[in-house]
Amino acid sequence: MSDPIGPDEREIVARQLGRPPRALVAVAHRCPCGQPDVVETAPRLDDGTPFPTLYYLTCPRATAAASRLESAGRMREWQEELGTDAELAAAYRAAHEAYLATRDARDVLPTRMSAGGMPDRVKCLHALAGHALAVGPGVNPIGDRAVEGMGEWWAAGPCARAEAGDDA
Repeated sequence: MSDPIGPDEREIVARQLGRPPRALVAVAHRCPCGQPDVVETAPRLDDGTPFPTLYYLTCPRATAAASRLESAGRMREWQEELGTDAELAAAYRAAHEAYLATRDARDVLPTRMSAGGMPDRVKCLHALAGHALAVGPGVNPIGDRAVEGMGEWWAAGPCARAEAGDDA
């Protein structure tokens, strides 16, 4: 599902983040504009420190869209719904288990924490949207909701270019 990342894409991701990326392994999802918007990271940093976030939302426009959802109270709403909707809670727990299985296939970490508060909390829509985009619809129900609510963040075209000084 992930594409190996080349030097030009590594530069784009650095420009998106405003810093060099850490533990970068691959492009996990591409924005409809063609640029990376989610990357896959190694379960450990170069120095061996555990890094449990497997998928990382990099596009600043997508990140801003996820932030708007958080500010609008979606995390709180969806958290409350997890407590009352057994089917949603079971699907969210399954997303957590799928996330851990993918990460464990790369390296088993001492933590069973996955991303975004899974399996019991809705803590970070950025992480949940990154997971949903990386694995596709139908795996992470809260991530899918976040992606849907984020709208068309790519509509203005690429958020970064490989050439210095060419930000869109």
